[in-house]
Amino acid sequence: MKKSYCPIDTFINMIKGKRKGTIILYLFQGDKRYSELVKLMPDISERMMTKQLKELEQDGLVNRTVFPEVPPRVVYSLTKLGNEIHPVLKGMYKGGLLFEKSSIE
Repeated sequence: MKKSYCPIDTFINMIKGKRKGTIILYLFQGDKRYSELVKLMPDISERMMTKQLKELEQDGLVNRTVFPEVPPRVVYSLTKLGNEIHPVLKGMYKGGLLFEKSSIE
């Protein structure tokens, strides 16, 4: 993790990317297989989903567990850090709703 001048920038740099915040919010609801995440977010390509999950794993926000089965089963879950940032993401979600509501009026 690269530190920024301001901790807010550090946080944003960790979660910025194509739907990373949404991935974390879905994983907060429970562990998910790759195919479940793809179905939950049909507007993101599988290539981009894989990239975002790898980055979240490298940043210590998501665990990737591979079960030695045929075919292999992969399950994604949040790390302790991933769970700890949930209240912040939930607040950002609510803020987004406020902005969307104000742009409609």
